[in-house]
Amino acid sequence: MAENRAPLSVPWGQTGRVTEGRIGLPSASALYIAAVLGTGILVLPGLAADAAGPASILAVAIVFVVSIPLAGTFAALAARFPDAGGVATFVRLALGATAARMTGYWFFFGCGFGAPVVATLGGEYLASVTGIPREVAPLVGLGFFLLTLALALIGLRVSGAVQLGLTALLVVVVVLVVASAAPVADAQNFTPFLPHGWAGVGIAISLFVWAFAGWEAITHWAGEFKNPRRTLPLATAIAVVVVGAAYLALQVATVAVLGASGGSGVVPLIDLVAITIPGFGPAIVAGIAVIVVIGVLNAYIPAFGNLAASLGRDGDLPRWFARGAESGAVPRRGLLLTAALCIGYTLIFFFLHLDLEVFVLIHTSSMVAVYLLGMVAAVRLLERWSVGWWMAIISCVLVAGLVVLAGANLLIPAILTVVALVVALIKRRRTSSVEKERVDA
Repeated sequence: MAENRAPLSVPWGQTGRVTEGRIGLPSASALYIAAVLGTGILVLPGLAADAAGPASILAVAIVFVVSIPLAGTFAALAARFPDAGGVATFVRLALGATAARMTGYWFFFGCGFGAPVVATLGGEYLASVTGIPREVAPLVGLGFFLLTLALALIGLRVSGAVQLGLTALLVVVVVLVVASAAPVADAQNFTPFLPHGWAGVGIAISLFVWAFAGWEAITHWAGEFKNPRRTLPLATAIAVVVVGAAYLALQVATVAVLGASGGSGVVPLIDLVAITIPGFGPAIVAGIAVIVVIGVLNAYIPAFGNLAASLGRDGDLPRWFARGAESGAVPRRGLLLTAALCIGYTLIFFFLHLDLEVFVLIHTSSMVAVYLLGMVAAVRLLERWSVGWWMAIISCVLVAGLVVLAGANLLIPAILTVVALVVALIKRRRTSSVEKERVDA
């Protein structure tokens, strides 16, 4: 049921023009770092240490290395085809409108299940370190949404400047936490190195896949970057180095101070700073939680808004949402739809007392589905035998493995696929009816 494939000579979707972006290298790098470093920094070092012990450091290194070709491929695509549709646009150019619609639905409606995860982590962390009743945590999470939505509605220039400051502060805090761990590090905590065998390392690797996801989100911003062909590769390289170094350093510090258990609390970063920075630890952790949650949402909410506008522009959502899809515009209608989606998922999660792991798995399986079609599109779009093309080939193999691991968790992407196919059938019938009326006339 594939629809006609768009010509590869039209790299900017249906906008038909290129405008000079407003986001330079510093802000672009900050957006990448925030999107990928993400909320995992709050919990993953402790969880991975508990799963694999000191060998969790090896797991971080492995995931860091395998994420390089994926990040490089998305940078190559976004630099050549900057458009608000992001991965959906790449798929449209390479595989046609139906595949693009599937990709857009997977990202917008499937990956949107990650919103309650961000809200929960932010609310629970602040509740743990400030004494706020846990019943108030949902309101804290919704407050984060409203703040970042306001920033996005103001426009990318203000939002990008805020993101640069938040990311810089986050990096400073990470350096402070890691440096404070050196005096209390214990070499005995690194033995035995493989307390749970290689199976534990496998679990830790699976955990850190969540940590290193996010390279695709900034593709929706590509049209706002100054000189995308230069800015995107440089911003990606900077983000890869900073994120990899941050997670590796935090993992080493966590094992060195807390040992193989990685801390016994539900918020392991608190256990770490309580030892390394006694007295000031809770305040630092609260600051980290606020910076991380706002930073992640500040990167993803505008990306979702841009995608909603592009889906409206391409007829995959009602045309009313199309305003703002062009470069330089603020997709306010798309942002309102994004807000309704994120807040709706969050309210469902909290009021029905659902399991956080379910939402995490839906988010990650939807992301894997997006990655798969994105990498297949990259193989078709990028110049054969180029560096980007080879990275896409390698990424296809890696993502195919993730799809196998996702298994039954691909149910939501499968349902969204059926919806996309139904929409394609309806559009085809409408087109046939219009053509028939013209012939009869």
